[in-house]
Amino acid sequence: RAMRLSKERVRHMAESLAEHLQADGHIALTGERRTFAEDLEQAITHELSLEDRVNEEVRQLLKAYEQQIEQGQVDYQKMFQMVKQKLVRERGLIL
Repeated sequence: RAMRLSKERVRHMAESLAEHLQADGHIALTGERRTFAEDLEQAITHELSLEDRVNEEVRQLLKAYEQQIEQGQVDYQKMFQMVKQKLVRERGLIL
């Protein structure tokens, strides 16, 4: 499992990245660097929450098999991993 980053750490990473991109001439900002850093922070946070969103979708999909799981006909963990791998593969996601 990937290490979770605090909001403060993500904010620091975004600010540092914005500063370096501008200082190294990779970007020319038309607005404030702070606004660009906030946008980077949102993008990073969204990307880091991808696996959580996929896991929640898998849980919702498996609700259709609740009865079989409860009766022991289906192994929840195996089914969870299979469905998750299928979604990741179909969508070309990188976790």
